[in-house]
Amino acid sequence: MSAPPRVLTVAGSDSGGGAGIQADLKTMLALGVHGMSVITAVTAQNSLGVQGAWELPVEAVRAQYRSVVDDIGVQAVKTGMLASAELVETVADLISVTDAPAVVDPVGVSKHGDALLAASALESVRTKLLPVATVATPNLDEVAQLTGVRVESEAQLREAAAAVLAYGPRWVVIKGGHLAGEAVDLLTDGSEEHWLRAPRHDNRHTHGTGCTLASAIASHLARGHTVPEAVRAAKEYVTGAIAAGFALGGGIGPVDHGWALSRAQGAAGAGE
Repeated sequence: MSAPPRVLTVAGSDSGGGAGIQADLKTMLALGVHGMSVITAVTAQNSLGVQGAWELPVEAVRAQYRSVVDDIGVQAVKTGMLASAELVETVADLISVTDAPAVVDPVGVSKHGDALLAASALESVRTKLLPVATVATPNLDEVAQLTGVRVESEAQLREAAAAVLAYGPRWVVIKGGHLAGEAVDLLTDGSEEHWLRAPRHDNRHTHGTGCTLASAIASHLARGHTVPEAVRAAKEYVTGAIAAGFALGGGIGPVDHGWALSRAQGAAGAGE
């Protein structure tokens, strides 16, 4: 049998299983691609927040990446938590010589507000990582961190997109999920625009949404979709995952990465 498309996530581990490497691999499995991982950091994390984080040495990150890419190969790469300037620059250099689209999720803080990127690494994200991105997927807090642009209305999403595109990614998805009203994102390359809208679900259990969206985009790119097709399909997937998010622990629970599979199994069971 032929192997499915291969996607590599370069990110931190979430011990609670809702975000990071764990969310990425679950998303990739759900979308029919083979997920592989380069772990950049280990976190002690649960539904209440991040209790600790330890980054891996650059040599360990580089060795993991080369081990996978040189033997197995990749059809897409996705980045998440990179923690330090040294790791950001190392990963950017590795991506720059990899012949595959790269989805950059410029993770700055966790869902609970815990810092996951050193302040000293922001300039490296701007000047090293964003220029090698096929698609960058910042949320509004990350836009403010990177560009100083603070978005308070849908009308300002264009300004935010232009500010991020100035750093060099081919496309940017400005995620407007923190705004009031329906969940609207703007995908643009500076010339064409795609406004992606979805109903807002009344569910507080949204841990891992950013990782999940970026991984879903990378998965669809690996399957040969164009950027607009990949982002639109990823938006549909993450919207379903948010709707099915469930309580876990005493805080914010995760989105349900297997929601479509559960629905299919339920339909099959009903037909028996």
